[in-house]
Amino acid sequence: MKVKLRKAGPNELKNPPQSMSGVVFGTQFSDHMFSMEWEDGKGWHNAEIKPYGPLLMEPSSIVLHYAQMAFEGLKAYRTDSGENVLFRPRENFKRMNNTSQRMCLPDLNIEEVLDALKQLLRLDSSWVPNESGTTLYIRPTIVATEEAIGLKVSSKYLFFIILSPVGPYYPQGFNPVKIMVSDKYVRAVPGGVGYAKTGGNYAASILAEKEAKKLGYTQVLWLDAVERRFIEEVGAMNIFFVINDEIVTPQLTGSILPGITRMSVLELGKYWGLEVSERRIPIDEILTGLKDGSVTEVFGAGTAAVISPVGVLSYKEEEYYVGNGKTGTVATRFYDHLTGIQYGKEPDPFGWVESI
Repeated sequence: MKVKLRKAGPNELKNPPQSMSGVVFGTQFSDHMFSMEWEDGKGWHNAEIKPYGPLLMEPSSIVLHYAQMAFEGLKAYRTDSGENVLFRPRENFKRMNNTSQRMCLPDLNIEEVLDALKQLLRLDSSWVPNESGTTLYIRPTIVATEEAIGLKVSSKYLFFIILSPVGPYYPQGFNPVKIMVSDKYVRAVPGGVGYAKTGGNYAASILAEKEAKKLGYTQVLWLDAVERRFIEEVGAMNIFFVINDEIVTPQLTGSILPGITRMSVLELGKYWGLEVSERRIPIDEILTGLKDGSVTEVFGAGTAAVISPVGVLSYKEEEYYVGNGKTGTVATRFYDHLTGIQYGKEPDPFGWVESI
């Protein structure tokens, strides 16, 4: 795929933040973006790196009415040696293609898109921050652009990638967060789109998150939609429990996002020889375990937060404290090793990191 390059002019260039302190996650964007178009009979075409700017889209574009779209989230890291690298990017684009199949979007050629992303990152390399715990967040997105307000599969699409320098996802950083278990709302149902990374899944979760934040909680922990009994995931990350020294996470049932960080935690735990399992986890098992001490840690895993320890779970207006509200040793070990691999401080025996 040939990618045209149109660099930003002097008046279009911005200055990367001199310090990430005080920069709100996902609110600043680099100088350039990548885009390409798809059309029936033509496939993907008009691949271009160009100055970051508004999209030209008709108000009748299908995505604006029926949410036919997919997106991803991955990061670029500045290592201690000054090299910019990516972490398992092919897994993100594989997942994007899986979402696209569910949402009737055209597949991407992973190697071609990854090559275009690397060209974009090399051009905007100065936007990769070098402060501890900071990264350049990468947001690939596909939207349906055919002008039609009848429900149908679009005949035209736009794919684009934008870049945003970010610090920690949660203001708490790597400190325990408070999570509220939702027994009022559900996130996804069997046979639905819970495993897909598509905008509607997240829009539908905002109300529960808004209500949780009013009560002082950071995120919502979702239960299954059928029995309201089995744990699924948190709004922005998968969830793990340490139960009698075993690391347990909900099994993928089609209503849970298959996280890249989740996969990495499972693989890393097995590599270390730890007892790791995926299964259905009743909420009552966790609440009982927090009371009797058999559940010693709870933590989330996701691209944005990496590893996020949970200090408090709230269910039916009762709070359950995890490990006296302090960060546990298992979560700390995973956080240190994953970020160590990503920033080049730890060996990478899996080949997860690749140069830009």
